[in-house]
Order: sequence, then C-alpha cells, then structure tokens
Amino acid sequence: MNPRLVPAVAVTALALGVAACGSSGGSSKDVAAHGPVKVWYSNNQEEVAWGKSMVSSWNQAHPTEKVTGQEIPTGKDSESVIGAAITAGNAPCLVFNTSPAAVPQFQKQGGLVALDDMPGGKQYVDTRTGAAAKQYQSPDGKYYQLPWKANPVMILYNKKLMKKAGVNPEHPPLATYAQFLDTARKIVKSGTRAAIYPAPTSEFYQSWFDFYPLFIAQSGKQLVQGGKAQFDSPAGQQVANFWKTMYSEGLAPKEKYNGDSFADGKAAMAIVGPWAVAVYDKIDWGVAPVPTSAGQPAGDIRTFSDEKSIAMYSACKNRGTAWDVLKFATSKQQDGAFLQASGQMPMRQDLAATYPAYFDKRAEYKTFADQAARTVEVPNVANSVTIWQTFRDAYSKSVIFGKEQPGPALSTAAGKVQGLAKDGS
Repeated sequence: MNPRLVPAVAVTALALGVAACGSSGGSSKDVAAHGPVKVWYSNNQEEVAWGKSMVSSWNQAHPTEKVTGQEIPTGKDSESVIGAAITAGNAPCLVFNTSPAAVPQFQKQGGLVALDDMPGGKQYVDTRTGAAAKQYQSPDGKYYQLPWKANPVMILYNKKLMKKAGVNPEHPPLATYAQFLDTARKIVKSGTRAAIYPAPTSEFYQSWFDFYPLFIAQSGKQLVQGGKAQFDSPAGQQVANFWKTMYSEGLAPKEKYNGDSFADGKAAMAIVGPWAVAVYDKIDWGVAPVPTSAGQPAGDIRTFSDEKSIAMYSACKNRGTAWDVLKFATSKQQDGAFLQASGQMPMRQDLAATYPAYFDKRAEYKTFADQAARTVEVPNVANSVTIWQTFRDAYSKSVIFGKEQPGPALSTAAGKVQGLAKDGS
C-alpha cells in the first residue's frame, strides 16, 4: 500500500525495549472472556469510514460487548506507536494495520496472541485465506496475524504520456526488461521527466516498491528463505542490473520527488497497488504486470503483496470478544464493505468470484484481483527490519548511486543478512 497513507515500520521503532520474551501472553480465561474491547484502524480516509461503520454495526448487535474504535494514535509511524503500546502494556485488543514485517519483533516482545489459541483459530485463517496463509505463519508454526488486505504491486501507466511517446497506449510493451527499457527511453525522449519514479531514498521499506516485486516475479522467492538470502542469485542480479540501467540512463531519477510524480504527470508509470486507483482517478491509466527478464504470461507472474494484517495483542483481557470481532470484521459481508470503501483486496479465496457484481462494474480492478491470488510476502524472520535495511543500504549504494557494482554489493549484503537471520533463530 501507499507508504504515505500507512507508514511502514521504522528501524528505531522496532528497537524498542523488549517488555517480555515469548510469543503470547495471558491465560485460558482470557480466551473465553467477553466484554468491552478497544481496536485501532489505519488513518486513511477510506479505512476510517469503514472502521467506524463496522464498529457501529457490531455495537448495535452486541450492547454488552462494546467496541471502542479509533485511528492509530499519531506518532512517527504506526508501528512505533504499536511497539510503544506493547512495551507499556496498554495496546488495544486488535490493530487493523499490522505490518507482517513487524510481527517477528512484536512476537519477540510478547505482544501478540497466537490466533491458533482461539477456538477454531487456525482453521479460520486457513479457510479464509487459502494456500497464501502459510506465508504468514511464524517459525513456530502458529499464526500471530490474520492476513487481511493486499495491494498487489503492478505497473500503472499514463495512457496520454504513452501516446505522446509514440507508444501504444492500450498495450505498451512492458513485459520484458528490454521492452520496458525501450519504452522508458521513448518516454523520456518525448519530454516526460521520468519513465517511472520509485523513491530513491534509504528507508528499508522502499525496496518493496522497486527491487522486491521484480525479484518475486523473476524468482518466485522471498528475500530470505530457509535462513538463507535469496537475492544474491542470478535472478537478483538480473533485477539489480535492470534497475541500475534505469538509473544510470536517467530513466528513473536519483533525486527524491516531493509529491506524487505520477499524479503530477512527471512520471509516465508508477509501481503501485490498487489503493492508487482512487488517488489517480483523473488520469486515464492502464495496468500491467511487473516485467521479467524474458517475459512471462500474466497469469504466471507473482508480485509483492503489500499486505496488512489484523493482530490480537496480549494486553487484551476480553479475548473472546476480540476474536468474535475479528471474525465479524473479516466476514464476507464486511470484507465486501471494505472492498467497496477502499478498493483494497481482502485476503480471501476466490475474491473476484465472491464479489462478482463489484468487479463486473469495475473492470480496471479485475486485473488487480487476479494478481492478488499470486503474491509473495516479506519473510517472517527475526531481525526482519534490520535485514531489509541491510539490503536497502547495499542496493542504494550500488544500484541507485553507482558507487559499487551490484554483484559484490549484494554478495556482501547476503552474508550479513544470513548472519542476522542466524542470530535471530
């Protein structure tokens, strides 16, 4: 999702003091306890409206188990606020904006409840989410998050700027790296400032919106699997060299853009998820899968999920009610209301078939819905954020700014990343 709307985890936030060790807290009595609960939801406009409506619907039907809902309190970012609440022992029962990258640290703090401990918990996650659910299991095999909503990352393109560049605006050649580069050169030659403008800044999560989607499409792998870095590989080198060419030829600028380059017409393409549809409603746009080196059928391409989860926090006393609210909020009816309000994709099986009327009226969303069935998440490993920052530092230095060759830079980073993964095991 757009990191401007839902800030990502900060390294400093996840370095908060550990309040407790272990994976979940509380007793069996908490699991059965019912009564008032607090929930937090994200602070973007569409989700706030849905959250208020969902809470109101619950409260009307459950007057003795009232839910108090609010936006995540203001802070440097949402995860720093959540982490501080865990440390203070006053986290809400549910947070409808839990980043999978933060789950390992929150779990280490003893801040999360294993949903497997709730009645029918594992079955509910598996049934709603399907095969993709396994990516959200922690190393102990349990679920400390419910996969809730995805924003599968794809290439959005401005048809007007494509036409200006002499490129077919309905079907621009973007499937292979060679095609993408050729199209990008024509765009810049036509006078558009950038072909595409991913943020060239150093925050660890920026790799989710340049390198990682293409790496997933090329390899089908997570950044780290089985305790081993996967990016120091032929697939990782191909992706790195593709982006290095984009930057070295000025097709993707190295300077930070203060604003939204796609909305402002300064970039002909953006690498985004379906949250962007509402934001770019004044642009005549099309959508394509992220490229691969040789080109693949769209139905075979996987990408980054840009997912946010719902987690139950160990400070919660009335966990029986919290569990019921979580299931209510992710029911077919509420998922449909959320889709209608936000355009973001609920993480449930057969999404398009579940809400045919919605997608029949919004053909532009159907492509995103199809892609939502083929996504890869960030790895659920200890030291997750430090691992991502280590990778980002090497990527920025070599790929974006050309101070080192990508091969040696990624190789060195891979060694560090494997050490971090091992240290956390």
